[in-house]
Amino acid sequence: MSKARSTTRAQAGRPTLSAPDDDPYLWLEEIEGGRALNFVERQNGRTLRAFGGAAFKRDRDALASIYDRPDNIPYVGRRGDHLYNIWRDASKLRGLWRVTTLDEFRKPNPSWETLLDIDQLAAKEGEDWLLNSIASLPGDHPRIIVSLSRGGSDAVVLREFDLNAKDFVADGFTLPEAESGATWIDPDTLLLSSAHGSGMATTAGYSRTVRLWRRGEPVERAAVVFETTPDRMCACCEVDRTGQWPRVWFFDHLDFFNVDVWLGTETGGSVKLDLPSDIWLRVHRDWFVVKLRSAWTIAGVTHGPDTVLGMSLSAFLAGDRNFTIVFAPGPRRALQGLFWADDKLVLSILDELRPVFETCTPSSGGWSHENLRGLPGIGVVDVWPFDSHPSESNGDLLATVQDPLTSPSLMLIERGISSPIVLKQAPKTFSAEGLVVTQHEAISIDGERIPYVQTGPAADSGNAPVHMSGYGGFGLSVRPYYNPALGKLWLERGGTTVQANLRGGGEFGTRWHDAGRLAGKTLSHDDFAAVAADLVRRGVTEPRRIAAESGSNGGILISNMLTRYPARFGALFCTIPLIDMRRYTKLLAGASWIAEFGDPDKPEEWEWLKTYSAYHAAKPGQSYPSILIATTRRDDRVHPGHARKMVAKLQVMGYEAYFYEAAAGGHGYGRDHKEHASFQVLGFQFLKRKIGWLDDEV
Repeated sequence: MSKARSTTRAQAGRPTLSAPDDDPYLWLEEIEGGRALNFVERQNGRTLRAFGGAAFKRDRDALASIYDRPDNIPYVGRRGDHLYNIWRDASKLRGLWRVTTLDEFRKPNPSWETLLDIDQLAAKEGEDWLLNSIASLPGDHPRIIVSLSRGGSDAVVLREFDLNAKDFVADGFTLPEAESGATWIDPDTLLLSSAHGSGMATTAGYSRTVRLWRRGEPVERAAVVFETTPDRMCACCEVDRTGQWPRVWFFDHLDFFNVDVWLGTETGGSVKLDLPSDIWLRVHRDWFVVKLRSAWTIAGVTHGPDTVLGMSLSAFLAGDRNFTIVFAPGPRRALQGLFWADDKLVLSILDELRPVFETCTPSSGGWSHENLRGLPGIGVVDVWPFDSHPSESNGDLLATVQDPLTSPSLMLIERGISSPIVLKQAPKTFSAEGLVVTQHEAISIDGERIPYVQTGPAADSGNAPVHMSGYGGFGLSVRPYYNPALGKLWLERGGTTVQANLRGGGEFGTRWHDAGRLAGKTLSHDDFAAVAADLVRRGVTEPRRIAAESGSNGGILISNMLTRYPARFGALFCTIPLIDMRRYTKLLAGASWIAEFGDPDKPEEWEWLKTYSAYHAAKPGQSYPSILIATTRRDDRVHPGHARKMVAKLQVMGYEAYFYEAAAGGHGYGRDHKEHASFQVLGFQFLKRKIGWLDDEV
């Protein structure tokens, strides 16, 4: 670390906590502004000159070749009698949408039929197309709504595609670029949730309405059948075909964690369900379950947070409120997800961070429970429905099993068969010889135990080059997946990786999330710093050898390590970040995250937001570690202005701050495997250089 030189420039310390809106860098929020793009070009050139040499190119090509391997797992979803997959490799950078059968997929080298070549489409139309998503009817109905994204952005263009003709439908459903989604009612009717059109967007930029759009009808004339107010997050819907007749569920998202649910038909919602708004709801046939986020007293019984309750939907609509407890959490046992597969509810649970899966079968006599068999109780296990449409499910499931040193296996869990069948095995992309995975706990500032997973050499050297990561937000759980990039370019070369389970995540349920949310967000940052200190205490490494990386909500985390805990790190890599917590609600989708962070326009909430708005907290004359902040111009979720402005301010203060902005990639690291690898490897080269790790000599 080096002490930053003093500066007399008046703008160096602006904006400040006392004058949070006195911002001299607002011009960098103009995404395509000429002055802003000149800044980006200069900064990119500086960063690439410093870290984009021969070692960068070697590692980028090595990592891209791993991502492009022909024996990587092709993940599939089943619709009707066919399995669908989106595949990318070195020859198809943007991807192929393709189809096969289950019998063919079981073979070592399946035969695939190409439905849509995105590279050819992009070249033909002169557009930066990527395939975002697919909306279809059940069975083998040939008409599909394809969502095409420019450069990986969340906003998409909707176009109707015919599977039989393998071409887009002339005069079919089309919609210009917007935050949009569509679901089919029948072959000639869609329910459209889109921000396209005057007055159709919420403040957060998402759909304010659901419209009934009939074939041949201009979208401007499509009837609004459901709507919310602009201050709410969004309105959307889904069509449920598991009942005796199709049902439409309408969702009025009050904010990120609260939703009002209406039951109806394609003409609109007719019944608002008498349920708390902070729930997860899953319905199948005449059964439904709700997972609570806060305590709820109903029928004289109080149910605690994270409890899952179930009952008959028809009985509930008739006034019955005698729920059955389907799942009860423990202090460190928390539900991670739930879904229906045929007549069984599948629960994904972390019990002291160990994966557990239960199936629950409802009947008039009660709910029966059993564990899914044949899956390991350690490592990372994911289970999901094989069938894309719940109405087609026969109970078959897909699962992946992996850990930091074991590449993923894709398994089929067929209904009625006790043992999962391995369908595909991902290749081993790095040598794990001499490496071990261990789990530890640090003690945070308030005494809370913070788990973390360490992967690396069995013996501690005392100065190990450590790559640390964490997230701590939105109730998302961090788990130790097999990571080809870190494995090949960090672990295989003698380094150590650490993944921290911070408050704000969902590893231990709502209480863990809430502890690191709103005013508690600084606790998740304290947790990360505590893990860094614990690595030093245990003799694993020294602060100067710790490189930390995270993105998005994790960008707040990394920028706070810079301003609040600079002595604990040797270098920081901050990606696609949120940083300016004063203006975040005014930039792109920022308003949708108020329930996680708070509203800076409310003085009482700005009081806690300013404690972790690193853009305002940064000041000259400190011993900040070197930092690289990277983003993408086509990120229409987290505004690239966050990254641009923070680097500009730090550089004026005299700090060693680098910047990189990819031209495309959306809220991610690139539009293809080579761009993705470039983004990652640039970060690794920076981190290694700044912690003094000359891994070329290893």
